[in-house]
Amino acid sequence: MPFMTTVAAELPYLRRYARAVTGSQDLGDAAVRETLEALLQAPQEFDLQQPPKRELYRVFHHFWRREAISALKSAGPLSHLTPRSRQSLLLTAVEGFSIDETAHILEISVADVRTDIETARAQLADQLAANIMIIEDETIIALHIKSILRDIGHHVVGVARTRSEAVELAARTAPELVLADICLADGSNGIDAVKDILAHMDVPVIFVTAFPERLLSGERPEPTYLIPKPFDAAVLTATISQALLFHGEQQAMKRNTAAAAGSNGLRAHRGARVAR
Repeated sequence: MPFMTTVAAELPYLRRYARAVTGSQDLGDAAVRETLEALLQAPQEFDLQQPPKRELYRVFHHFWRREAISALKSAGPLSHLTPRSRQSLLLTAVEGFSIDETAHILEISVADVRTDIETARAQLADQLAANIMIIEDETIIALHIKSILRDIGHHVVGVARTRSEAVELAARTAPELVLADICLADGSNGIDAVKDILAHMDVPVIFVTAFPERLLSGERPEPTYLIPKPFDAAVLTATISQALLFHGEQQAMKRNTAAAAGSNGLRAHRGARVAR
């Protein structure tokens, strides 16, 4: 595969990561541009024998080492983390790299990555505690999920067994995350329930289902988070943290963008008044 084709396929993921790690869409996109410009000047730095995504992230950190900037603008859950802890956590929790891969990308030891992640998770524990809603018609499974959520510090606002119950519960409790099954008690559909909920609120959703193929058909936008049944508690825990973390950072970046736009508009208005 040609070099630029290999890189292009992974760019959307790198842009997402760069925006999260810098806390700013503008800074993140600028960092990616600088990386690509450096690669065009020195394409030999990219090892085509390595997995493309991992190698692109390694090159990004190799060329772009303005670590101090990554603590500047974020107002989300990651704002109080050190730059390296933020990077280690995002690479593993959001981008899906292993600890070994993360150590390779950041050019630090595996022990350092483990320490960074443990420190970051301890600092984020309270911030990531959330009010979570469950859409599940099997009582035993719902109780199991509730037990897992409570053990890791979350609050369950309620369990819905049908589409109509789910929509009503979401409107009444305004959950910060939704866990949803597909097949519900009255023959209704969890996919439709989630669609109804998302029409009125911006909330991350994790589908937990024995029928993942129904969500991976290509007929509709596929979910970001999908856990097949039977599920492992550790996988559910990690996915919840990932969803809350990424959603929190996205919300923070939206607020920063809106604030910057408002500030620029105010300056333009003042400039126009002075000109008059």
